[in-house]
Amino acid sequence: MIEKKPSERLHSLDALRGFDMLWIIGGGELAVALAKATNWRWLNWFAEQQEHVPWNGFHFEDLIFPLFMFISGVAISYAILGKIHTGNSKSKTAWKIVRRGLTLVVLGIIYNGFLQLRFVDGGEVRLASVLGQIGLGYLFAALIVLYTRHYSFRLMWLGGILLGYAIIQNFIPVPGIGAGVLTPEGCINGYIDRMFLPGHLYRDIFDPEGLLCIVSAAGITLMGALAGEVLRSKVWTEYRKLLILSGTGVAFIILALLLMPVYPVIKAAWTTTFNLLAGGISLLLLSLFYLVIDVWHYRKWTFFFTVIGMNSITIYLGSSIIDFEHISEFFTGGLSRISGEAWGSVILFIGLLAAEWLFLLFLYRRKIFLRV
Repeated sequence: MIEKKPSERLHSLDALRGFDMLWIIGGGELAVALAKATNWRWLNWFAEQQEHVPWNGFHFEDLIFPLFMFISGVAISYAILGKIHTGNSKSKTAWKIVRRGLTLVVLGIIYNGFLQLRFVDGGEVRLASVLGQIGLGYLFAALIVLYTRHYSFRLMWLGGILLGYAIIQNFIPVPGIGAGVLTPEGCINGYIDRMFLPGHLYRDIFDPEGLLCIVSAAGITLMGALAGEVLRSKVWTEYRKLLILSGTGVAFIILALLLMPVYPVIKAAWTTTFNLLAGGISLLLLSLFYLVIDVWHYRKWTFFFTVIGMNSITIYLGSSIIDFEHISEFFTGGLSRISGEAWGSVILFIGLLAAEWLFLLFLYRRKIFLRV
């Protein structure tokens, strides 16, 4: 559905979403190209952060996906609770939640190449997807928020998800392997995916957007929803809210680091320690953006990010449909070739980001925002 007018929303949330999406649509590749062109030490380090760790550990790239889910959780408090407080019925709101979640699942399957019809020739379609995990994580978290009367019960849900998931991963044995073997072959995530998840698995033996991972991802979405409730509170001052959010973020990070030696941070398996670390960093980023944008009201610099954040799903899908790389080559190819191999890549990626951003600016100026 296309809406002509966006609803009122937290300014910092749109900017943070745009900041997050920037790295998905080409910001990471630009950082890598700049590192190769300059060979600056700090840029080389940051370029290394633009790739997922093979399994155990944490890079900046591993934050991008959970941060987006956390942000979608913050929006739950503004959209869902806001509607309930203005008199909308829970049943109608629940239907909208389910519809949105399932729509994202379908869009994820299409993004994975369903329209190529490979299954006609005996191939398998990957049913699990990034959009599907966002959709189902949102669905579960939003329904928890909708049908619990007080934030204390939502905190109990969050604790139950994090603790329950840790127990499942560490203490329920995988047949023929045992319990707590957190490897691609031995983790219970892969065993459940091989048993119950139809279609092609992303890594053959398990899927990072598989069934158990979706349950864990709902936890970080619920973290965002609880953070949104703090920001919506009329009881606490703005600085009190910042203290709560940032203090909780630091506590989550410390807890994750303390547990790491016995319970590793693994993004692909969405371990509870990964949720705590990614959620803690997300809370700190939200606090920073909220402080600068909504408390201090420094907003002019955020326009670049807001344009991206207001149409995040549009550019995620659009980048696989529209050949922005060809557009960049058309306009900057000549300058790229005469600049040499290293700086030529930088110019091409700048052109790519410019083409994507101008496309989103066109939609923004006409108040066209894709909603699901």
